[in-house]
Amino acid sequence: MSTEDLLFELGTEELPAGEISTMAGALVDAITRDLKHYSLTYSSAEQFSTARRLAVLVRDVAVRGPDQERHVVGPPVSAARDDQGRWTPAAEGFARKQGVDTAALTIAEENGIERIAAHVIQAGVAARDVIPEIIKNAVSAIPVSKRMRWGRSRDEFLRPVQWLVLLFGSEVLPYEQFGLSSGRDSRGHRFHHNEAVSLPSPGDYQSLLRDARVIVDEAERKRIITEQVSALAGPGETVALSQALLDEVSGLVEWPIALRGSFDPAFLEVPEKALISAMKNHQKYFHLNNADTGALLPAFITVANIDSKAPERVVAGNERVIRPRLADAAFFFANDKRVTLESRRSRLASVVFQQQLGSLLDKTERITALTARLAALVGADTDIASRAAALAKCDLVSELVLEFPELQGSAGAQYALNDGEAESVAQAIEAHYLPRFAGDDLPVSAEASAVALADRLDTLVGIFGIGEPPTGSKDPFALRRASLAVIRILIGLGQPAALRDLLDFARNQHTAPLTEDAAVAVLHYIFERLDSWYADQGVSGDVVRAVLASSGTDLWDIDLRIKALATFSTTETAQQLAAANKRVANLLAKAERDDFPAPEAAKFVEEAENTLHEMVLSTRETLSPLIAARDYASALSALATLRQPVDDFFNAVMVNADDPDIRMNRLALLNMLRELFTQIADIALLSSGAE
Repeated sequence: MSTEDLLFELGTEELPAGEISTMAGALVDAITRDLKHYSLTYSSAEQFSTARRLAVLVRDVAVRGPDQERHVVGPPVSAARDDQGRWTPAAEGFARKQGVDTAALTIAEENGIERIAAHVIQAGVAARDVIPEIIKNAVSAIPVSKRMRWGRSRDEFLRPVQWLVLLFGSEVLPYEQFGLSSGRDSRGHRFHHNEAVSLPSPGDYQSLLRDARVIVDEAERKRIITEQVSALAGPGETVALSQALLDEVSGLVEWPIALRGSFDPAFLEVPEKALISAMKNHQKYFHLNNADTGALLPAFITVANIDSKAPERVVAGNERVIRPRLADAAFFFANDKRVTLESRRSRLASVVFQQQLGSLLDKTERITALTARLAALVGADTDIASRAAALAKCDLVSELVLEFPELQGSAGAQYALNDGEAESVAQAIEAHYLPRFAGDDLPVSAEASAVALADRLDTLVGIFGIGEPPTGSKDPFALRRASLAVIRILIGLGQPAALRDLLDFARNQHTAPLTEDAAVAVLHYIFERLDSWYADQGVSGDVVRAVLASSGTDLWDIDLRIKALATFSTTETAQQLAAANKRVANLLAKAERDDFPAPEAAKFVEEAENTLHEMVLSTRETLSPLIAARDYASALSALATLRQPVDDFFNAVMVNADDPDIRMNRLALLNMLRELFTQIADIALLSSGAE
């Protein structure tokens, strides 16, 4: 089969670093998907990208797709032949449409009716005929954050498009978009090789662009940056190679050159996080630490997009740029320390948290009250936790945080220590924002956990209570993240805590008129998050739903049940018991009552009834201390002993007996059995029981 390599490159003005990789991935996915649609096979597909280009190289693309054989059925024979057996115009039209002679028509039976048919061989599509349209559709589907227009064109893209390359083998395929026509000329590095780079074939792409000082492979750029940056660390030093910063820097440069600079050690008096923020977030610098102590060093590494003949001048320029940023941080920090953190509390009254829910001071007072309630519940020091809650938001009106918002919490901790507050209070102020994202650390102390929970619960209940829950992609108060934080913190504490009670208490702290069902709505919202949270851990949604159907609102206890049931559900016994529980649930539902009396042994007729009754009573006694100790794995093992007597019961006993007393007594026994199982989870909801 004849094949050719396919190369497409979209040349642009500088793209935002954070979007490049996603855009390149979407482009290669769309192109390969449509190639498959046309049955055009290929051996591999690679994506390339820099700040000025998105490219896809697909190797060994079939020049033509395979011929397709089709059996096409036409009109009935009665309409295809006349009385003399000659083909009618209907038959001739059908043959003409299928591209065959009437002599090639056959007879086929379909649904008991004889029809004429044709065996048609459809030639495979030519790749060069469909590739331009594939490319155009793929480019139009690239996800971008914001589209713009340029010049007089009505075309839109994230940044102005400057050139298009579309090669199939050595041939330039005709393709027009953004007012441009495709060619074979790419562009070199903006400074080192600011001219066209002619590409004879797709296979020359990487090497010729490298000669023009452009490394188009993102992974290769990252590797080079990592090696260069690491090499600039001296003995006893380590470089903080943040993956997020590495991704961003890689999207900013086409020819990376790492350079080391320094700053005045006097700035080290400023909190490290402020200095790191200035270097990392504002200047895209990698910072260095002492390998032994972890202390920040007065040095940084920048990655230039130019191989300068005078690198010392580039370094000096970067040092001049970073100095005012660090000076700002130093000034704000020194200025903030002139007043106490507590004195800033009154200023929170002028900062709106949410129009209907009041100011940040109102929120602070609510979470302080809720923290005191939580502290006692989770074993935290109430005085420390309450003090931390009272001061937790005060740094939001400090000059340092207003300039560096990412320092909220850590700045407050520094100011608290400066004011002579207990270290545990400062630690709780900083940690109450944890976890900030999926996989982030949890607060390490019970006091910090209490403040963190109070903050999230107050926001959740308040926003739901005013009728503004998240919808679609809109979640301005990050309620999804807040709900997952609540789940992780409550489970991580390893202490019993009824979530419904906490939500009710949180609702009662609000003076704004909230909906009556605010606490219930938040509870349902958090429980809905459990499905996806446990799915990430490989736990079936059936297991989660089975536990939630029978448990309270203590997330720690729910987690213990889910983990025990997840293991148990994989056994054959669990599958059998799930099926039996489903059958029991159906029988009880048809009885249309929920006030069954205790079964009477004297009314049992079959031996299987007596046996099951005795086993249920015995298992109930065994189960009670196990459930009290939250040993759900052992409790499920105890329930597993009921498998045989349950099977024997259904094999030997007709539940819906003609005698109403016997029938009701048997239903009462099954109700006792079901109550036993639902002490842990509704086993009937496991998938094996729902079939």
